[in-house]
Amino acid sequence: MNSDYNIYVADLAAYNAGTLHGVWIDATQELDDIHEAIQTMLAASPEPFSEEWAIHDYDGFGGLGLGEYEGIERVHAIAVFLEEHGELGKAVLSHWCSDIDQAQQALSDDYHGCFTSLADFAQELTEESTSIPENLAYYIDYEKMGRDLEMNDVYTVTTAYDEVHVFWNR
Repeated sequence: MNSDYNIYVADLAAYNAGTLHGVWIDATQELDDIHEAIQTMLAASPEPFSEEWAIHDYDGFGGLGLGEYEGIERVHAIAVFLEEHGELGKAVLSHWCSDIDQAQQALSDDYHGCFTSLADFAQELTEESTSIPENLAYYIDYEKMGRDLEMNDVYTVTTAYDEVHVFWNR
């Protein structure tokens, strides 16, 4: 295992015969290499005519669940996405119920940035768009503005204490 995102692919003929036979595969490597590793594992099977496989375990995907018969292309896309975006990628994928296309679009088109709170985001947004006289600035409730923004205009994912990532709703 060379990366942080690995899958255990099992030979189903051996499994059904009561033998554990499989291989851990780095899911971030090229798709051809993943398919080759699966075919090599099946060719070395203790059972004749092994053709079918399934994902029986995985490591590094956090709370994202991979199905036993998940497509290798999808697993690869998720692993590469997570390797590139880390904890933020996991949180965005979780928000979008593991829809990799939605998660990629959110990070490329809708991501506004990381803030310590939604109130900090509201304050920055207000100060960027408006010049507020200093004597009135004390009357602005950024907590409530942040709450209102989240109800209509943005959604957030939190990756750690004081790490609120803000995305525009489409």
